[in-house]
Amino acid sequence: MSKRSPRRPFIRARALAVACAAATLAMSAARADSNAPVISNKLSDVAANLATPPADARPLMRWWWFGPAVVKPELEREIVAMKQGGFGGFEIQPVYPMELDEPVRGIKNVPYLSPEFLDAVSFANRTGRANGLRVDMTLASGWPYGGPHIGITQSASRLRVATVEVPAGAASYAPPVVMNGEKLVAAFVGAGSAKQYDSAALKLVKPDALPNGRAAIAATAAPRVMVFYIATRTGQQVKRAALGAEGFVLDHLSRNAVDHHLRTVAEPLLKAFGDTPPHAVFSDSLEVYGTDWTDDFLEEFKRRRGYDIAPHLPSIFRAKGEPISAAAGAVRRDWALTQTELVNERYLTPMNDWANKHKTLFRSQTYGEPAVSMSSNRLVALPEGEGPQHREFSFTRLATSAGHLYGRPVISAETWTWLNSPAFSATPLDMKSEADRMLLSGVNQFVGHGWPYTPPGTVEPGYAFYAAAVFNDHNPWWNVMPDVNAYLTRMSYLMRQGEPANQVAVFLPNDDVYAALVPGKVSLSAEMHKHVTPKLTEQILDAGHNLDYVDAESVLALGVKHPVLVMPHVTRLAPEVLDKLEAYVRGGGKIIAVGSTPSLAPGFVDAARISARVAAASKALFASGPNVRVVADDGAVGAALGAALAPDLKLSAQASEVGFVRRKLADADIYFIANTGNGDVNANASVGAKRAHAAWLDPDSGKLTRAAGGEFALALAPYESRVLVLSDAPLAAAEAPRLAAPAVLADLGRDWKLSFPAAAGQGAGSHDMAQLSSWTDKEATRYFSGVGVYTKEVKLAAAQLAGQRVVLDFGRGTPLAATPKVPAGMRAMYESPLREAAQVWVNGKRAGALWHPPYRVDVTNYLTAGANRIEVRVANLAVNTLAGHALPDYRLLSARYGQRFVPQDTELIAPRPAGMLGPVTLMGEKIL
Repeated sequence: MSKRSPRRPFIRARALAVACAAATLAMSAARADSNAPVISNKLSDVAANLATPPADARPLMRWWWFGPAVVKPELEREIVAMKQGGFGGFEIQPVYPMELDEPVRGIKNVPYLSPEFLDAVSFANRTGRANGLRVDMTLASGWPYGGPHIGITQSASRLRVATVEVPAGAASYAPPVVMNGEKLVAAFVGAGSAKQYDSAALKLVKPDALPNGRAAIAATAAPRVMVFYIATRTGQQVKRAALGAEGFVLDHLSRNAVDHHLRTVAEPLLKAFGDTPPHAVFSDSLEVYGTDWTDDFLEEFKRRRGYDIAPHLPSIFRAKGEPISAAAGAVRRDWALTQTELVNERYLTPMNDWANKHKTLFRSQTYGEPAVSMSSNRLVALPEGEGPQHREFSFTRLATSAGHLYGRPVISAETWTWLNSPAFSATPLDMKSEADRMLLSGVNQFVGHGWPYTPPGTVEPGYAFYAAAVFNDHNPWWNVMPDVNAYLTRMSYLMRQGEPANQVAVFLPNDDVYAALVPGKVSLSAEMHKHVTPKLTEQILDAGHNLDYVDAESVLALGVKHPVLVMPHVTRLAPEVLDKLEAYVRGGGKIIAVGSTPSLAPGFVDAARISARVAAASKALFASGPNVRVVADDGAVGAALGAALAPDLKLSAQASEVGFVRRKLADADIYFIANTGNGDVNANASVGAKRAHAAWLDPDSGKLTRAAGGEFALALAPYESRVLVLSDAPLAAAEAPRLAAPAVLADLGRDWKLSFPAAAGQGAGSHDMAQLSSWTDKEATRYFSGVGVYTKEVKLAAAQLAGQRVVLDFGRGTPLAATPKVPAGMRAMYESPLREAAQVWVNGKRAGALWHPPYRVDVTNYLTAGANRIEVRVANLAVNTLAGHALPDYRLLSARYGQRFVPQDTELIAPRPAGMLGPVTLMGEKIL
């Protein structure tokens, strides 16, 4: 064989692997579940499903089984409730015990994987399927994968550094003790002390062991330091483990450990499903803290990178503050890249292969530690994101970008984690505000976080997971959950149709990030924000575009399909990638480089020669003509992008508050447009896609109204969203009525009758309310959580109703200038005039539900001349009841099982305003 750089054949092999993986995953998806997602490239097919979108687009719920201590009657009750609330299924996630065993209440914590537990899993699967729900299963308890079956030699690994000072004249020293599960990798000696030495000057030595537990060394006149690199274990335990699932986190870089987990945990779980396997098996975010090694890392590194890493370990473990040379950065890059390859080959690929073999799909949150890349998502059937940060670097956009690039039409996200803490404080509006940001990032399947199983007889409002909001039927505003889920389902369905149409790609400089990573925190996703900054993302979005990420792997395998590629602060790049970029520009693509252009080889071997080639190719590329441009900093990207490409959505004002995402069909374009802020938006909008016809889609009902072509008037209430549909053929859309300015028909701000039908002993009966106020203003209802029914009779003359639209208006909410302290997660920066959701009934008929701005409902078709009965069923938050009683004392629970959780933000538990706060008016709008 001819001698060649070890990098080159690996690149070709990787590209081939991408193609093979795509084919394998396509077959996996086809075999795994006959209930495939409903996706079309024709608008007529899509329009036929707008009123009632397919069930596969409904949100799922992460269903926490605490203990596990579950009973079948309650499992069935909760499954039926999920279906009634509009959810499409659930993911079973066993976690820590919440209570000690209590025979009187039937609470018995059974061990994970015990016959009793597996029987409950089997029952939940049968019952869920019988109710038409999707059933997913986490292949572990808690996260990351691990448990009692993982011994020390299969647990997550890392390198540790131990130093021993050798005094002047000493001929021996006491080397560090290497414990079970550890192995000495390399030893070095150099001038200095344990606290201060020059890593670059250390010399590799082989310790000369003596029988007395010491090691011999030639004496010198100056003091020295011995530096030992020892392969050890992180010691990390599974987070939030169920009873019997406690133990070490497994080594995700070890195929032996992964296979052992599949045999010991996954196989028994799948047997519980019988002949109806779960739709998908799930792996949560890779939070294997501190991992950076595995038992055969030395051998694998040399095989892949072409040199021995042992002499270079001091380059990786530089003391804090020591400068990192280009060569040391190249070694770090090779060290981190090897970890990415190992987790891809030894964790993600086997997991997906195992799922395929068992006729299910592998759903994975592929970010975190070990250092998985964006393109690692190509190895899983169902990529999943987490986090609603759509205007900065986003873990969610890693998943959606990979889905767009590698042909994964369904891309989920763990949604509402930590939403409006503490538990039971989240509102439907909070749900929408985060969900819309997920949609803007490319998500089209929501996995709610989550649904806590609650034993019968538990004090209301029941159980809550330590780090989450609660979305089960213990929430008073459950009465509008079907409406919330109808919105989420319709938008998820729309955002699967056709193909993604983002016009801008942002290159993730993985090699530069690898080169800067340090032991104990080897994560591309954690450090990428230093290159893909909030400013950079904002510049692209505010220039009227949405974006996808690409990386070197995707460029090599697929090229670049987007009209514009932004390269933020890229210095290390393989020549083969530059060749692809040169072809991209030659074919009409445009590149905007930010801050620098590539000049260095990615890795260590033959770096001088490859760096020269990179620099030459880069110079030629960025001197090739008007399609390439270098800007000084992130703040200049917007202007450069504006010169390179017309906006996909241009607003005359308030661009930073409005986000959009577009899907392209053969005969149509669909724009989802959302106001992400707490103020009104009034702007003129023009779009890049050109079609003959246009219509606005109401996201809540699925109804279409015609829109004038060209420039569109865009009026959005706080956190409101709309869908613009452009089509080649005319749409079956109603004409938008021309309306005069609204006028008050009746002021309904006073003299309501309020009752609490389900509030036995707590404000029961009816109350006359001369003035609308919060329920918390009265002692009897301060801690009430539930539904209050407001009723009022309104007399209207026929002349008042003739020729106009009549709207019941509940007033504007209050934007918050600064959100109250929420330690994590997010919330809507808005307090509504209906706390927190309402159903409106007119003359005994349901006129609509109100759970997000604008708080107005069209009641034209429900009113008659004469007396009209208005009924408003308002639901508040469960946190009010929670605030009214003492919190559980988990002292004995922790004594029995150890402290496995700490309830979040309990100091913030307090009653929140509740009820219909006003003003309320009946408005008439003359039809012109």
